[in-house]
Amino acid sequence: MSEIYKALSDPTRRQILELLRDGELTAGDLSTHVPVSKPTLSGHLNVLKNAGLVDVTRDGTRMIYRLNVSVLEDALMSLMRTFRIGQPDQAPTPTAAILKGSKL
Repeated sequence: MSEIYKALSDPTRRQILELLRDGELTAGDLSTHVPVSKPTLSGHLNVLKNAGLVDVTRDGTRMIYRLNVSVLEDALMSLMRTFRIGQPDQAPTPTAAILKGSKL
């Protein structure tokens, strides 16, 4: 999971994921939208691929990238569970009790 969060921490990689949200793109297509050198873009794509956030297929000499939505959904669900987003509060946490003025 840490590889996924590392991949998502970079704004250029998030921009690549946003571009892929609308459909698959070649590395050449991505290079026209992302303002980095081709070697730097390749490095970003490798980080995304190693994290499982993108899938890549070869079509002759072209590399075609597509968003792997299931891995992104898993990461988001993990964050939501960690921070109890969308879950009913069972018992106030010590921090919540302090903020409400309760004694522990």
